[in-house]
Amino acid sequence: DEDVEWMEGDMLSEGDLKKCMSGVDAVFHLVSTTLPKNSNEDPIYDVESNLVGSLRLLEVMVAQKVGKIVFISSGGTVYGPPKYLPVDEKHPTNPTVSYGITKLAIEKYLQLYRDLHGIRPLILRVSNPFGAKQRVESAQGAVAAFIHKALRGEPIEIWGDGSVTRDYLHVSDVAEAFVKALDYEGKETVFNISSGKGTSLNDLVGAISGMLGRDVKKNHLPGRDFDIPVNILGNNLAAVELGWKPQLNLEEGIRFVINELQQSDQFRNV
Repeated sequence: DEDVEWMEGDMLSEGDLKKCMSGVDAVFHLVSTTLPKNSNEDPIYDVESNLVGSLRLLEVMVAQKVGKIVFISSGGTVYGPPKYLPVDEKHPTNPTVSYGITKLAIEKYLQLYRDLHGIRPLILRVSNPFGAKQRVESAQGAVAAFIHKALRGEPIEIWGDGSVTRDYLHVSDVAEAFVKALDYEGKETVFNISSGKGTSLNDLVGAISGMLGRDVKKNHLPGRDFDIPVNILGNNLAAVELGWKPQLNLEEGIRFVINELQQSDQFRNV
């Protein structure tokens, strides 16, 4: 877009933050330097880069008089093992990985800066977003990673027996939630952004196989301790307060990703 000014910088740099926030009314905070699977390996780095970076961002917002922030938190890790399903925004928060602890700490500081400085925070606890442009080299995002493997005829690696169940949401629905949150003026602060439906890894592979019209190879690896068996988020609050609900079901989202990837240069001759 010719009207959009792009810049690269470091969230730990006050100078970079001042440049990118000059003259803006609101901030979307999507930065994270860690992933759930590796954050416990170096929690100090997680805190230094993400929590401290977010505090620096908030300080610059105060100085620049930026009044609103939409923070993309984690629906998959801030709650921890579910006590009931679907998980709503009132569910206890007991994260079992540093990633979730840091996300939750940022949420608390956002609320502190609201009370101290009048900054308006909107916190979106997003479930498991997916899309064609996801960075599969980071091994984040089962849907995109599985589709990439399937299109190349490579076996899909599944940690455990494939029963791990998650709540998947196409990126277009996530983007629409961002817009709704930016315009929201109600009293609520924290929203689950989710499909509200659970899909196991085995069922996910089955859906991809169905879309491709052929069997997809699977390799089962040992299960991982940090993988919570089931996580499904309820999205009723977002529906009532934001007027938001997902428009694409999982099969439609998978079809979009497959079609987009098949038309891309990397898969055109596959």
